[in-house]
Amino acid sequence: MKTLILSACMAVGSACAMSAIADTLGADTTEAGTYVKDSAITAKVKAKLAAKHMSTLTKISVDTDKNGVVWLSGTAPTKDAKDLAEMITKDTDGVTAVNSHIVVE
Repeated sequence: MKTLILSACMAVGSACAMSAIADTLGADTTEAGTYVKDSAITAKVKAKLAAKHMSTLTKISVDTDKNGVVWLSGTAPTKDAKDLAEMITKDTDGVTAVNSHIVVE
């Protein structure tokens, strides 16, 4: 059941990401590659977080800039969960640096 829910969440997230990319691609084609790279890294991080612990994903926001720097914000239930989210993010392809503003509840 958890696998089904996770699959549904990932499908909806991917559809939303593709829709957002399609909107921005039409706006300025000189930076299209940047938008794809940013959202791809963000999607990878979110997918890895979802695979480890579903509750943290809903409370952690992931933002990526054009240089591959990821900002994490939100709350985590424990310091171990916060550290795990940071470690997962650092170990994701395309991430050059991580700025964490996660607060332990």
